[in-house]
Amino acid sequence: MCALSRKFRSITLSVAFLAAASAAGHAFDGHAGYYYPEPQTREVYISEIKTAADASKRSRAAFVVGLATLQEKQSWHPGYHLFAKGGDLEKLIIVASGNGQYDTLFRLRALLASLTSKARSTELFARSDQPHELNFFDFCKLIGFSQVTVSNGKDVAHQVKIR
Repeated sequence: MCALSRKFRSITLSVAFLAAASAAGHAFDGHAGYYYPEPQTREVYISEIKTAADASKRSRAAFVVGLATLQEKQSWHPGYHLFAKGGDLEKLIIVASGNGQYDTLFRLRALLASLTSKARSTELFARSDQPHELNFFDFCKLIGFSQVTVSNGKDVAHQVKIR
């Protein structure tokens, strides 16, 4: 094998390794491209909260249904829909329901911050020692969600892995 062929093969293997390493960092997301675009930004949130002993697929479904029921009783629509997906409903998806909403990372984070106050009003949060110090991601961890994805439903998506 000539020196040029060895160098080309080395470069090809390096590129393949980097592509595989990048793909490994972002596991396949079967919901991307269906409920939201491929997330442009990702982060990991490490919560000090332990998942509640009674957290289950059923409690995560009840949370989503309960929040949807509360939204229907309001005189205004909050501008987003929630879904619990995954084999154990461990992935929370929040998608804007109209154009021009939640179209920047900052607006997505503001939405998540506003959901903190809703979470603090739940009985589950009230059981904690200091509910005022917890946020929406802590609540998600408490009921067993391992991932939260927020999107404008068009071209912006942000994904948070909860550990």
